[in-house]
Amino acid sequence: MHEIAPVNWLRIAALGLIWGASFTSLSVALRDVGPFTVAAVRITLGAVFLLSLLRIWGLRLPPVGRGPERRFWAFALFMALFSNVIPFSLLGWAQQSVASGFAGVCMAAVPLLVLPLAHVFVPGERMHLRRLGGFILGTIGVVVLIGVDAFASTGKDMESLARLACLGAAMCYAMGSIATRLCPPVPLLALSAAVMLLAACVIVPVALVVEGLPKSLSLKGFLALVYLGILPTGVAQLLLVQVTREAGPGFFSLVNYMVPVWSVILGALLLSEAVPPQLFLAMAMILAGVAISQWGALRRLFIAG
Repeated sequence: MHEIAPVNWLRIAALGLIWGASFTSLSVALRDVGPFTVAAVRITLGAVFLLSLLRIWGLRLPPVGRGPERRFWAFALFMALFSNVIPFSLLGWAQQSVASGFAGVCMAAVPLLVLPLAHVFVPGERMHLRRLGGFILGTIGVVVLIGVDAFASTGKDMESLARLACLGAAMCYAMGSIATRLCPPVPLLALSAAVMLLAACVIVPVALVVEGLPKSLSLKGFLALVYLGILPTGVAQLLLVQVTREAGPGFFSLVNYMVPVWSVILGALLLSEAVPPQLFLAMAMILAGVAISQWGALRRLFIAG
């Protein structure tokens, strides 16, 4: 069982807010460029940001050699593909055809997908009845938040494949989380930078071949891409690695309950969107699910405080 330090609660709270705010920026960016270009730009900016931090702090990427070094780069490539390139691309493509609420529900299912994988592959991440009950309650809370209308058909072509793409993205995030925990020990910033560098090397050529260079980019679109690259991609990758390595993938996956809540709240505050009447019930269910699944960690946190 992982000991959950108070700082990791703050980190997943920050990630929930950062990723929740990214939905607005993504919508703005997609007005000017395609989904693969958005993924390529945000990943490239994230890589530049993390590599710059690496140089400022006097650290280097591990060499590409044999043995442990080769194993590290294999894990980094897996994380680049399954935590960044594939899910970013799948969600960007899918959200052109499916109701946005459906994608939100799929992301909230990530903790349930992590549970069996962590049970098998990660020492100390055993699945038990209380944890399973908490995760299920939290997922139901997210479904209540988004509402049954989220599952209504949009009537667009390729909708069935797009829904499968959303589920595929959720599975990718779960697999990437497990790989992050199992990666050989290296400085966390070096791991984050290596992952983003490899992800950029993969997605940039794909975006150029599929969508080409952007023909025009508004100021709002430019600012949205900068935000997506620095915070939800660069900073978030660093926080993701820190929490997953220190607290385990099961604990980290709780952030997927927070993202839909923040997206609704920020949409109401910044875009004057209507607040769904079920918001407070859903938040209560989500928080209860988190408390049940992480009761031991919360108890130690309050005792230490």
